[in-house]
Amino acid sequence: QVQLVESGGGLVQAGGSLRLSCAASGLTFSYYNMGWFRQAPGKEREFVAAIYWDGGRTNIAASVKGRFTISRDNAKNTMYLQMNSLKPEDTAVYYCAADRLPHREYLGYSKNEYGYWGQGTQVTVSS
Repeated sequence: QVQLVESGGGLVQAGGSLRLSCAASGLTFSYYNMGWFRQAPGKEREFVAAIYWDGGRTNIAASVKGRFTISRDNAKNTMYLQMNSLKPEDTAVYYCAADRLPHREYLGYSKNEYGYWGQGTQVTVSS
């Protein structure tokens, strides 16, 4: 079955950096658009970033643009989220997700576009 496993979360001071990884198995990773979402306590899960199946296109949420970078290595079945200049409001559980269908032209912002999810990794930014 499909497994997505996030890692790299932790506690960091404001202004610091973290790099999240998402290791995928059970699907042909290079066929799927991938995304990062986050959920803070008491809030809805929100879109952070997405990357096309071949890495050729990305979408980044306005709230993290210029600070976060999404990338992938299809040879390693792994996606990354480099997070710089972290702010306390970035504190959340971060989830990686795979598109519900392979080779889609549309690079989705909505969690409804994604059919597979990891368990999440906690990111806490202290002020």
